[in-house]
Formats: sequence, C-alpha cells, structure tokens
Amino acid sequence: MIKMLQKTLVLIFILALFKPYDAVSQNNESSPDLNIGAMVQPVPLANKFIEPGYYVWCGSVTKGKDGKFYMLYSRWPLKDGFYSWPVTSEIAVAVADHPAGPFKYLKVALPARGTQFWDGSATHNPAVVSYKGKYYLYYMGTSSNAVITQPVPASGNWWHYRNSQRIGVAVADNPDGDWKRIDKPVLSVSPDSTSYDALMVSNPAATFDDKGRVILLYKMVCKNGKINGGQVHFGVAFADSPFGPFVKHNKTIFEATDGAKEWMVAEDPFVWFHNGSYFAIVRDVVGKFTGDSGAFALMISKNGTDWQPAKYPKVVGSTFLWENGEKSVSKLERPCLYLENGVPKYLYGATRANIEQTMSYNVAVPLQNLKNVLNK
Repeated sequence: MIKMLQKTLVLIFILALFKPYDAVSQNNESSPDLNIGAMVQPVPLANKFIEPGYYVWCGSVTKGKDGKFYMLYSRWPLKDGFYSWPVTSEIAVAVADHPAGPFKYLKVALPARGTQFWDGSATHNPAVVSYKGKYYLYYMGTSSNAVITQPVPASGNWWHYRNSQRIGVAVADNPDGDWKRIDKPVLSVSPDSTSYDALMVSNPAATFDDKGRVILLYKMVCKNGKINGGQVHFGVAFADSPFGPFVKHNKTIFEATDGAKEWMVAEDPFVWFHNGSYFAIVRDVVGKFTGDSGAFALMISKNGTDWQPAKYPKVVGSTFLWENGEKSVSKLERPCLYLENGVPKYLYGATRANIEQTMSYNVAVPLQNLKNVLNK
C-alpha cells in the first residue's frame, strides 16, 4: 500500500513537472500580475465600427442573452463638428455576431427628450454592465436651452452644456430592448462649492463586486470662478443597488505623486471586479503611469478607493498598430474590455480617423490568449 502511494506521488510530480506553462492559472485569470499589454495584437482593418454621417465614440460592449454582441455607443452628426458632443450626442445600439464585429446600427437607445429632464439635451459616455438577468446602462446626460451658433469650447454657451453633465442609469431586459431611465441623476454635483465635484460629473464606469455592491468611478470638475472650472479629478462612489443611493468616497483616485499641477492626470476609466480585486483601465493623459502620454494604463485596487498602477501598467501605447503594419494617426480613448470568465478577449477604444477630426470610429483590438503569454 505504501509503495503504491509512493508511486502515485512520483507520477503526480512528473506530470506537474512537464505540464505546459499556463499563464491563465499563473495570472489567476485577473491577478495583480495581469499583463494585458503583452496580449495586444495588431488590429485588423475590418475591426472598425463606422457609422456614415456620424462621429462614433464611447463604445461599451456586452454579450446578450441571444449570444450576440451589443455595443452601446455615443454618436452625433459629423456636420455639427467634433466638439458638439455635449450638445447633440445620443446613445445608440449596434449588434454583431462576434465581439470583433462587424457591428451594425440597430437603433437609438437614449434619444434627446426635452430640457424639462436633466438629460434632455444629450446622452453620452455609456457604460453597460449585466447583472442577474438585467442590463444596466450608466451614462452622462446634459440639459440646457443655451443657443449654440458654433459648438466649440471657445463659444461661451457651449460650456453651459458641458457644465450641466450629470450621471444617470437606465435598465433593460436586453441590450436591444427598451431602456427605462429614471428622472433624476444617480450621481450629481456636491452642494459644497469647494468640493472637487462642485461643477460637473461625467464619464461613469461601473461594475458589481462579489457581494452585489456597485462601484461607480466618475470624472469631476471643481469650481474656480471661471466658466470652464478648475482641475479634472476622478472620484468613486458605492451603492447597494444599481439605482443608488451612491455614497461618495471623500478622496480622489487615480492620482500621481508628482501630478498636483497637472490639469488632468487620468481619464476614461473602464472598471471590473475579479478574484477579490478591482481593476481599471484609464487613459494616461500625461504619462504619469506608463511614461507614454495618451497610453492606456492598468490600475488595481483591493478596496476600490486606493488605486495603484498594476505590475504591468501599460496596456496599449499612445498609438497602436494596424494589421498592415501602419501606425494609427491618433490614440485610443474610452477603453472597454470584453471578458469571458475573467479573461480579457477584446479591447475597444474610440479614435479619430484623421488629425482634422472629420470622423471617428470604434476599434476592436484582439487580445492573445493568456495561455500563450509569459509575463516579462
């Protein structure tokens, strides 16, 4: 009996010794050692979602109950100019049979509904998350009656729309179904005029943790006596229900130790929870986390309030490669991941098609299977 046990243990040892390296198990799928940058592949030219006549921005992808893939995205007319997003943007839905696309426009999910509502002028910054058979869409809305003759930041009235940004949520049984939104924001500005979020809040990113609690990351701007406000920071809030109430954490997140004088350090978070940790991808605006201004950076937190750059922070650089070997003309913005069982499969981002900003679209960046990637 003892000899048989010894032989069994020796066999197990030999099998373990010759087992192929599996970076998924080594990474624990989404471990603190996760190296998404090593997974990034050149982008096939077909992996673009372009809608004729519209700017395409803010693509957030989820899998439907029907097995298809749905992108909730922002769009606004090309004729209005790139900076018209807080004035004429609307959130629409596109569908594909594969996470890489091709995506096809289906319908407008959150159209303008009149300035009697807090989000009556424009809807933007969609972040869709599924939980217990429902789909929750966190987004930014604006509402203003200011007359716009030239929708660019130099126009004073443009700032009335930008500063009216608040965060809301809509719910649906399916991504291509009817989205029911509520009549009040789930996150608004703080009444304290000296707070970081006294002027506006936007750019929501949300996920559920293992206890069903919702974490909401958001962009905020303080007041400084000027119409455009002061520095841009990010905050975090928590709720026990997708509809709130959300309790704001009293400190900012995604800060750099030497970034106090910067106008903005991070932007555009995407957040998820896996194996006891929170992960986020942010745009590294001035290169404080990756050394590359405009790159995507991976951040990690155990509690959702204290965030640090991951061991391998650089996800993708300020330019990316097309499959034909050409570099992109612009950086990626508004990151989103499609994950299966905690494993990242595709990275999405919006990009300008040219320097003149006459068109923009969303791209799907393939991510190599983690089993074939060694952390370096």
